Amino acid sequence: MPRMRTIVIGGVLLALGAGGFWWYSSKRPLAVPVASIERDVPIEVFGLGTVEARILSNVGFETGGMLVAVDADHGDKVAAGKVLARLNTASQDARVAKAEAVLRSSEAVMLRAEAQRARADALLAQKESTAKRRRELAERSAGSIEQAELAETEAVTAAAERNVSRADVEVARAAHADARANLLAEQTTLAKHKLVAPFDAVVVARKRELGAALNSGEAVFTLVDPASIWVLSYVDEGRAGDIAIGQPARITLRSRPGQPFAGKVMRIGLESDRVTEERRVYVSCDQCPPAMVLGEQVEVVIETGRLASARLIPEAAVHGFDGVAGSVWVVADGVLEQRRVRFAARTLDARLALTEALPADLPVATLVGPGFAAGRPAKVGGTK
Repeated sequence: MPRMRTIVIGGVLLALGAGGFWWYSSKRPLAVPVASIERDVPIEVFGLGTVEARILSNVGFETGGMLVAVDADHGDKVAAGKVLARLNTASQDARVAKAEAVLRSSEAVMLRAEAQRARADALLAQKESTAKRRRELAERSAGSIEQAELAETEAVTAAAERNVSRADVEVARAAHADARANLLAEQTTLAKHKLVAPFDAVVVARKRELGAALNSGEAVFTLVDPASIWVLSYVDEGRAGDIAIGQPARITLRSRPGQPFAGKVMRIGLESDRVTEERRVYVSCDQCPPAMVLGEQVEVVIETGRLASARLIPEAAVHGFDGVAGSVWVVADGVLEQRRVRFAARTLDARLALTEALPADLPVATLVGPGFAAGRPAKVGGTK
């Protein structure tokens, strides 16, 4: 019985002690770390992306044929106009030769027609002169009227023949022009059997080899303009509102971690991805390595602005943050209170900048603990 009494008394004393400790703790001012003013705060957004090229072409022949020469390979730098590959030209050479023969024949026909026209012009002039002279003789009764009429009829016939010869010349000229155009077409087709670089480029891929039978338009090489290399990054729509062309950026290649390169925003996509809700932002790289690999993953940090001074609150210390506003804990008159506030910006490390609507001398908690409650005594316990 005495032992039981001792246990009961001990339990009561323990409960009283725990209650007293709880009462003391709840009344003791809580040390609260608060935000301090920071200077020149960068506001940045983050995006993931890949290395891409603005000018990339899969080039091939405009006509089909057998590949008989390949003069470029993977990694080669080629100048605009350089021959990259050739097709077998035997059949097309024959077509060009035939077109040249047709052109020469049309030239001969045209020269003959022009000569006949000149003959017809001369004959008409002679017939008109004879008809005029005989008409004059007939009017002076020195010649017969029948001879004069006959000469005039011959002149009319000569004029008609002259018109026919002129038409023959036009027909011959048209045939010659058609033959010349046909030759040009065959020569153009022959030129298409030679594949040339359309711009200064680097050969990214060689897709076909000697002896391959190619169809029209089939790609043989993939070419990239090295001056057009840039980064395509995807930025969350919720963070992309302040991005503008020309803003500075930092680019980190996956193959070079910890080595960021300077760049700037060159283009902002006009259409967001409807599934991922991300915006495409294209960033140039001012000092990137010369041999960037297409498709390599990159991290991009874009600086959208700077705050001359700001009090920054970790997002974890904000209740009900909706992207614009939320509730924070403040120390007002020695006790904790919650205030609904708006934020001016969000930093890359998930801190929120308070607006000037909240008094600068009102301490704002940067770390929320389990003992936080409205009306709890509190004191500033540090800055963060």
